[in-house]
Amino acid sequence: MNKSKKTDKKMTKRNFFTTFAFAAMAVLAVTSCDKSKQQADDNQPATAQSAASATKIAFVEVDSIMTQYKFCKDYSLILQKKGQNIQNTLAAKQQQLEAAAANFQQKLQQNAYTREQAQSIQMSLQKQNNDLQQLNQRLSGEFQAETERYNNALRDSIQHFLAVYNKDKKYGLILSKAGDNILYADKAHDITNEVVAGLNKAYKEAPKAEKASDAKKK
Repeated sequence: MNKSKKTDKKMTKRNFFTTFAFAAMAVLAVTSCDKSKQQADDNQPATAQSAASATKIAFVEVDSIMTQYKFCKDYSLILQKKGQNIQNTLAAKQQQLEAAAANFQQKLQQNAYTREQAQSIQMSLQKQNNDLQQLNQRLSGEFQAETERYNNALRDSIQHFLAVYNKDKKYGLILSKAGDNILYADKAHDITNEVVAGLNKAYKEAPKAEKASDAKKK
């Protein structure tokens, strides 16, 4: 259960980053209105080519965000600890149940119980097993929900930062580069370091902003 959950968590993060792309509005030039229709038709390919070349494009390395963005690192540790605690809790209860079942079988072979006692203990063991399965499902659901909240918070923090960052940069398209999802990308368009630095700065200042907001409310 735990190995698959860890794998699901990694895949969820990878899928989110692989499919994430932030698109901004690109402003296209308008041709002069006093030219004839024929001239407009002749210039249309050149205008489209000019607009395409004028669109600024950048990309961000996903792996760098995962390893260098402090929010990502902090929350990964939180999820790792929570997952380990779930694993330890379930393993301990499973061992207790197995020990109780083994003890029951041993005494049953020694004729240590009456028929009624044996049935009662057997029913108790079955209930403990059912309770363990329900606990497993509940803890797994809670962990999955926590992972989803983390992914949403991560996505929102990146999108919010890029929206502010791009007010000055004016990129028409900012892509996420993960593995070989982009066949070719010139390093001149790589803004990873700027984005990671900006994300970490915003993350560091976030608690101060929250405290200031709480103080105003009081």
